[in-house]
Amino acid sequence: MKLGIALSGGGIRGIAHAGVLKALEDSGIKIDVIGGTSSGGLIASLYAMGYSPYYIYILFKKYSKDIVNINTTPIISGIKSFMLNKKLKLSGLKTGKSLEKIYDEAALRKGIKKIEDIKMPIVIPAVDITESKEYIFTNYIPKDEDKSKYITDISVGKAVRASSSFPAVFCPCEFRKHRFLDGGALDNIPVYEVKKQGVDKVIAVNFDADTVDDESNIMDIAMKTIDIMGNKISEKSLELSDFVLTVRTDKTGLLDTQKLDSCYKYGYESVMEHIDDIKNILNN
Repeated sequence: MKLGIALSGGGIRGIAHAGVLKALEDSGIKIDVIGGTSSGGLIASLYAMGYSPYYIYILFKKYSKDIVNINTTPIISGIKSFMLNKKLKLSGLKTGKSLEKIYDEAALRKGIKKIEDIKMPIVIPAVDITESKEYIFTNYIPKDEDKSKYITDISVGKAVRASSSFPAVFCPCEFRKHRFLDGGALDNIPVYEVKKQGVDKVIAVNFDADTVDDESNIMDIAMKTIDIMGNKISEKSLELSDFVLTVRTDKTGLLDTQKLDSCYKYGYESVMEHIDDIKNILNN
C-alpha cells in the first residue's frame, strides 16, 4: 500500500507538520508521497529531500527569524491603504528572497537544484495572480493530465517561496511569465494532487481554528479569517482524504516564532492521540 500525506498552510504553525511526520515515523508508518501548501510546502520539500522531521524542526528554529524578519506593519499598512483608497506599494512588503536562499542551500546540501531532482514524489501548489490559476510544482506529472499546469524545472527555493508568498506580507514571486502568490488561495490542503501521484490512501493535516474573544488582537482575527477561508476552500479535498488530522495551535499567530516549540509538540501529540485510528484506517 502506498500512503500519501497532504500538509496544509498556516504560517509558523506549519512546524507542527514536522511533529506529525516525526510521530508517524516513530509509529512505523512510512510516507510514500508528500504534498504541502505554503508552510506545508516548506516542511514537505525538506522531508522529500531526505531531511528528518527532527532536523527540519531544528532548521526552523535556526532560520525562522531570518525567514520571517517581519512584524505586523505590512499587514496594518495594507489595511490602512485599503481604507484610504490608496494603492499598497509592493516595496513595503517582504520579497521572500531570504527564504528562497535558505531552501536552495538546503537543497544543494542534498545534491538537489530543482524540484525534478527530488526522488520522493512531491506536490506544492501556488497561484498565478495574473491568470487566477493554480499551478503545481512537482517531480512527477500525473498521466493524462494537462501538462501545462505542472512545473518541474524550478528551483526548490523558488517553488517554496512562490507557494508561501502570503498576500499583504510577501511580494508576488516572479518566475518566467508567472506572478505567484500563496497556494492556499485555491488549494490549502493538496489531497487531490497527492492522490494523483498513485497512492492508495491519504492523510490530510490541517489546523484547528482558534476562537476569537475580547482579548484577541488583529493578528488573531487575521488567523481566524485565514482558517475559515482555508477550511472552506479545502472542504472537497478533506472529503477525498482517508483520515483528517486536525492539530490544535493555541492561538499561534501567522509569524509567531516564539511558539515553534509548542507547535512541534502539538503536531506530535495529535498523531499519538489518534494513532490507533490512523493504523486501523491504513490497515483496512
